[in-house]
Amino acid sequence: MSSNAGCSSSFATDYARHRVPLSPVQRAILAAGAAAISFADPFRGDMIACLAETTGSDALSYCHQKMLATSEGSRILAEKPRISSSTIDFSALKQLPPGTLGRIYYDFLDVNNVSPDSRTAVRFVQDTELAYVMQRYRETHDIYHALLLMPTTMLGEVSVKWIEAVQLRLPMCFSGAIFGAFRLRPRQRKLYVEHYLPWAINTAVGAKFLLSIYFEERWEQPLADFHREANIVPLVPLNT
Repeated sequence: MSSNAGCSSSFATDYARHRVPLSPVQRAILAAGAAAISFADPFRGDMIACLAETTGSDALSYCHQKMLATSEGSRILAEKPRISSSTIDFSALKQLPPGTLGRIYYDFLDVNNVSPDSRTAVRFVQDTELAYVMQRYRETHDIYHALLLMPTTMLGEVSVKWIEAVQLRLPMCFSGAIFGAFRLRPRQRKLYVEHYLPWAINTAVGAKFLLSIYFEERWEQPLADFHREANIVPLVPLNT
């Protein structure tokens, strides 16, 4: 269901084409501009991506070390698999039994009309290894939504952002979680404070490090089994 052979070298080659070298001053200016635009217009995905890359160096180093600490995470870094329509057989995921991780991921993409191919290529992370960590995070974001059973509503996005913020320590995730919460309607805000936020923090602290999970090798795993293994208690029930 995937064909990631040779992805390690292909990522390095691909990233060399996209990489934009920056001086410290250029990085600071770009980060400030991206922050200003992102706060004014939270739907500017390009600016949010830019902000993440120009402010996330320490967090990416932390994530890299966390991944190296497990055999599964180490293999991800060594093999550098990609998640896209050219590497994942989505027609095969569609045929998997309901309740499996791969089928739930496929259904999430289908229901929400999203594609992993829409993820922005990393450009401003200077180290190729750390650039891959950022790219992996972007390409697994929708998988987090699917396995956590969180929709793409503002409430769902903010909840997932808190989990990513606590686990990954990316400044962009913290700002997205905090400022996104201000956009919630009164009824959503009540649910957020009483249920979603405590659940997100507890999940982030107690669950396995999501970036170290080789999802491509787990498509056939029942989500209920994955939840037990990863120490995740879903906030909403899994309907199969």
